[in-house]
Amino acid sequence: MIENFEHYLQEDCPYGDETTELLQINGGGTLNILSRDEGIGACADDLEQFYKNKGLDVTYRVENGEYFEGGAVIFSAQGNLRILFKLWRVSQTFLSIVCAIAARTHNFVEAARKENPDIMIATSRKTHPGFRKYELKAVKVAGGTHHRNSLSDSILVTQNHLDVADSFENLKAVKKIEIEPRDNDEALKYAEIADVLLLDHYSPEEMAVLVTKLKTINPGLEIAVGGIKSDEIPQYAPYVDIIVSTAPYYAQPLDLTTRIERI
Repeated sequence: MIENFEHYLQEDCPYGDETTELLQINGGGTLNILSRDEGIGACADDLEQFYKNKGLDVTYRVENGEYFEGGAVIFSAQGNLRILFKLWRVSQTFLSIVCAIAARTHNFVEAARKENPDIMIATSRKTHPGFRKYELKAVKVAGGTHHRNSLSDSILVTQNHLDVADSFENLKAVKKIEIEPRDNDEALKYAEIADVLLLDHYSPEEMAVLVTKLKTINPGLEIAVGGIKSDEIPQYAPYVDIIVSTAPYYAQPLDLTTRIERI
């Protein structure tokens, strides 16, 4: 299986760097990636390993979960100039995405925990193909968690499953059982057998009433909510244990720039 960064590089430089070859650039140099925006560090350690594999020295990288201000250098390396030019754009783009995901996750966590200190911000498995590993890591280092990593590590009985599955009164599994009821009646029915109920399309006021009833039936039941807007997080946070969101994956990439110099 091809390593992720090798795949990204293969896309961006499949045969050679026409520009550096035309200009006959050789020798050693330094690369510094700076952010014009504030953000949260994520996955620079993964990028560092890729640089080392290419024979480059990483002299600085922002730590996972570390806040940085606009104007800060977040990654520095030195070595062969031709290799630095090949890795420049892939590296800058990568960090602009993962650090933005981490920053947005951090903002969601902060907003939610002001209302409910024990709440979890959990992102979905609606990641971009080929980028899940780093998107999930960026969420985790910023204080979030994962609702589901894959179909193989969790159980979620969705409304689509309920539409086609036979009726059931009891379910047993080693993993937590999460159910997405189609209406209030099903929510009350499955509260007895579920570990988690995923409730969508309810207003905060409706949640306040329904959640009280559900936890009376099953005090250990966890309530998750999805499909809400980011500015609605404080309104829902008092009534739920988990807020599920895909939004961090679509955070506006940070505005980064790269400077390469000869040494």
